Amino acid sequence: MDFLKKIFGMSNEGSGAKAKDRLRIVLIHDRTDISPQLLDSLRDEIVKVLSKYMDIDNEKIEIDLDRDDKAVALVANIPVLRIKRGNVDVNAN
Repeated sequence: MDFLKKIFGMSNEGSGAKAKDRLRIVLIHDRTDISPQLLDSLRDEIVKVLSKYMDIDNEKIEIDLDRDDKAVALVANIPVLRIKRGNVDVNAN
């Protein structure tokens, strides 16, 4: 939902940052033909799957599409707080 809040101007960022985010969304859509809704759904699915195996920092997730001349790459920065291994916390002492 943070992604949609940024698009519709419901974040606490300044107007310059909001405009930059909106422009980035438009450019991603133009270059990859992926709608913001699809990108948001993709983000939600990735978070859902990763959450089965690790605790992640949902507030700091960044998912973007980068494009060069020949390909489009999904680039994700997802901070991992803890790896889950069954019922055992790997980081517990």
